[in-house]
Amino acid sequence: MTHHPLPRAQTPEVVAQRLLRTSVTHSFDPVTDIDWEAPLVEGAWFCVPERLSLYGTPLWEGMDERQRIELSRHEFASLAGMGGWLELCLIQMLARYLASRDLKDARTHYALNEMGDETRHVTMFGMLHRKLGCPSYGPPSYLRRAFTAGSPAFQDLTTFALALVTEELLDRFQREIAQDERVQPLIRRICQIHVVEEARHVSFARTELRNAVAHASPTRRAFHRHLTGLAASLDVPCLLDPALYRAVGLDPAEARRQARSNPHFRETMLWSGEKLIAFLTETGMIGRAQHLWWRRAGLMR
Repeated sequence: MTHHPLPRAQTPEVVAQRLLRTSVTHSFDPVTDIDWEAPLVEGAWFCVPERLSLYGTPLWEGMDERQRIELSRHEFASLAGMGGWLELCLIQMLARYLASRDLKDARTHYALNEMGDETRHVTMFGMLHRKLGCPSYGPPSYLRRAFTAGSPAFQDLTTFALALVTEELLDRFQREIAQDERVQPLIRRICQIHVVEEARHVSFARTELRNAVAHASPTRRAFHRHLTGLAASLDVPCLLDPALYRAVGLDPAEARRQARSNPHFRETMLWSGEKLIAFLTETGMIGRAQHLWWRRAGLMR
């Protein structure tokens, strides 16, 4: 695989400087920029119904409109809960990235800025959970332990590849939600804010990943391809906590079985990962040997 130097306008230093300037005028405070006191709209959805895990299944056909909307409330809460935990993980990974960087460098300054964005996002998701009155959905204990044990090995390659797994998957859902007038105004506002700020994070992660791949040895790239694929295969299936089905009055085992075999939801997951999989393949972070991991994540056929 041949790696060519980036044009100056796309070098990590120039991209970081541009993103820092953008952050000045396109950043939000969830405490003041969201109206948390506004009542939820009766009969409005909490995410796009056609993207729900059970859409089109026999269980879905047996649910009334109220129960379907309640399912959307808990599925969005689960996405927000898992997304918040993944962003806490990203903060830790960025801290490791920064530990060996020059404090004068623009890339260092932007990474610090992104950590600030992510702390506000976690706060926003926490406030949303309180508003929705849902259980505190999040990762299973085995995933928490796996991250604690494995994350010191991530380095820059897996750190920025996994940042994209979190950011690009949720971005596709949230861009659609933000434009759908069937969805609660509160949820749409949260998605609008998150989309604006995550666009910077995606740009930074893509640039840093390209740079890291270009400077890595073939052996190191191969190791991180496997590590990234393995981590994604563990993370992505946990976006929806099976406990949410019980919360809406469904049998969790049966609901999970129908969700896993649901062709609509399988297509939704493939759709959510289209840009991510194309980019990671193009940069050399997914090879044929890793396809099994990405299929287990639900992001490849």
